[in-house]
Amino acid sequence: MDSEAPAWQASACILCECNCGIEIRLGGEDGRAFEKIRGDKAHPTSQGYTCNKALRLDHYQNGRAGRVTQPLRRRPDGTFEEISWDDAIREVAARFGAVRDTFGGETIFYYGGGGQGNHLGGAYSSATMKAFGGRYKSSALAQEKTGEFWVDARMVGGYVRGDFEECEVALFIGKNPYQSHGFPRARVVLKEIAKTPERTMIVIDPVRTETAELADIHLPVRPGTDIYLLAALAAVLVEEKLLDEEWLAEHASGLDEVLETLQQVPIARYSEVSGIDEHVLRDTARRIAAASSVAVLEDLGVQMNHDSTLVSYVEKLIWLLTGNFGRPGTQFIPSGLATIGRDRGRHIDDMPRSPVAGAPIIAGLVPSSVVTEEILTDHPARYRAMLVESANPAHSLADSPKAREALASLDTLVVIDVAMTETARLADYVLPAPTQFEKWEATFFNFDFPRNIFHLRPPVLTAPDGPLPEPEIHARLVEASGRLTDADVEPLHAAAAEGRAAFAKTFTTMVSGDRRLAGLAPVLLYRTLGPTLANGAAAAAALWPAAHRCAQEFPEGVRRAGYGEGLEAGERLFEAILTSPHGLVITDDDWAETWTRVRTPDKLVHLDIPELLEELADLRDRPAPAPDPRWPFVLSAGERRAFTANTIIRDPRWRKRDAGGALRINPADALKLSVELGDRVRLTTGTGTAEVTVEPSDRMQPGHISLPNGLGLDSPGESGDAVVTGAAPNELTAAGSRDRWAGTPHHKHVLARLERL
Repeated sequence: MDSEAPAWQASACILCECNCGIEIRLGGEDGRAFEKIRGDKAHPTSQGYTCNKALRLDHYQNGRAGRVTQPLRRRPDGTFEEISWDDAIREVAARFGAVRDTFGGETIFYYGGGGQGNHLGGAYSSATMKAFGGRYKSSALAQEKTGEFWVDARMVGGYVRGDFEECEVALFIGKNPYQSHGFPRARVVLKEIAKTPERTMIVIDPVRTETAELADIHLPVRPGTDIYLLAALAAVLVEEKLLDEEWLAEHASGLDEVLETLQQVPIARYSEVSGIDEHVLRDTARRIAAASSVAVLEDLGVQMNHDSTLVSYVEKLIWLLTGNFGRPGTQFIPSGLATIGRDRGRHIDDMPRSPVAGAPIIAGLVPSSVVTEEILTDHPARYRAMLVESANPAHSLADSPKAREALASLDTLVVIDVAMTETARLADYVLPAPTQFEKWEATFFNFDFPRNIFHLRPPVLTAPDGPLPEPEIHARLVEASGRLTDADVEPLHAAAAEGRAAFAKTFTTMVSGDRRLAGLAPVLLYRTLGPTLANGAAAAAALWPAAHRCAQEFPEGVRRAGYGEGLEAGERLFEAILTSPHGLVITDDDWAETWTRVRTPDKLVHLDIPELLEELADLRDRPAPAPDPRWPFVLSAGERRAFTANTIIRDPRWRKRDAGGALRINPADALKLSVELGDRVRLTTGTGTAEVTVEPSDRMQPGHISLPNGLGLDSPGESGDAVVTGAAPNELTAAGSRDRWAGTPHHKHVLARLERL
């Protein structure tokens, strides 16, 4: 590198859960442009890999985004005025306090906590909610993953992932990792599987995706019939005696109940319903059973579709019945600093419930699809105030018109965000935060095995005057609530001056003996431990107890990763996190340790989930899905494509292809409508309409259409006026169309019709 060229700075991509390591070289007239981006070869998992999307991140940092740099307060006429931070914090605290004192703190609702790349600020939100008595929260995970979380908890007691680096057979269900990733170096790994004769890739997806084109077996299931296909696959394993009986006898319970149900599955009829030839289906089941190892990954194609929780259950039965858990190339339960997705795994009748809709709360999250029901009601326990952090529910919740109505009806809505999002425009107060490259940041999507990693990212740029990091915002709100005083922090300041050991002793004594302080612990750490951390890394204070918990919960993995044993291991791990800008290995696990993470009472895999097994049995009597002439199309709302991502990139210029987000449609359907590439059609669902551009594609089945995710946002155009690009998918979806168990919405199965314009 030229010695006069600006240095490369380590960071990470923020557009999907993998958070691949990247390096950024700054340039431009003001030195703030992302002049060049490349994969970070020093990153322990991505190892220099990155996809095309990360290379466009300058459009996030420096695009036309409607950036907010000063606190805003809504005027009575609906416009906003800038106010000072002191006024903003005082007024927000007063309004939340008034709601708490009048209606109870449980009527203050929290939504968000971070997207694909920013979880560190959200780690402090629990203190704010505790300070004002809040109990209920939700996030995008409750639109997607909670059904799988619950099933995993019932069966093995922990969130499960697959080892695609080493598997003989890779099975993807409603998942296109070529575009949406889901594991490190996804495109490299997919190509390695595809070119190795001894390995097999199986894709279950109605669309011929990029991953399906690489696959050895593509099962193009009819949209919305995944449960029929998976039930038939599981039934073939039973009928043809393809089970790993020795493994099941040693490791599983509930087998007899599962066998009784699967023996009754009409394999031929279910194959016909799903649109897959029975011979192909049976050959697929045999290939799975014959493999030495099978790794499986399901995603939004089924998790936001009909029977999503039941699909998750039967998917797991397939790999458990064949013994694909707890050894290389199969499923594992990861270690890590956080416990995303962990649920207690209770019977559905014993789950905690949301106050109005009575929806099950899984992994601590209220289903996103019931949020509007929890607000738009005269129920005395309705949500009356809402704190939204790094999320955009006005755009991301099903039935966006109803979501906007609900948000606008709240007594108080406060938004913490970088840009003036659709949700921020409805807020009473907007509290600006730095971008993800202007502050210390991290995510807790760390699921690698056997060597799991964590990446604390230092800021690449200095934030402009005005925005405050989320931990500082939460700390000020907690202090303004009156729940945390100088008397609480003074002993810890004194202990911190003596050293980390003295601090640890004092902190542990204080929070273990005072429930109030325990609830405020993140902010307490930020105010006391935070200032002692080098290079302004106060936001990382919340990682200190996380590192110690990791060392206590996963001692062998932490030891093998080089951090020693006992109390010192957690401290060494924390220090290593603070000083590893490229990321680091935090645990190095042995496969046998997956079994120590099975948290069922008897340490066995529980195959039988009675309420889901009953629903699977009832499937036999359910009428087969039939076309509705009023709604001849099935819309998949929110497809991942080469240039789509989450909505934090509001500047449409980042897309090199498909800038407007075309509606993909089978060529035969396009012919019937007399439309060609670039023509416009009116798309109508039971919720709304949109005018969209058509892209005929033989990837799509007849009757199946798709819109990409991440569009329908406005941004300043060349003249400064707001320009909306593409269709917002949730203008077309319905909150009431959701899974009966987890409440996850059916975004991938929206009945629709089309008219040529």
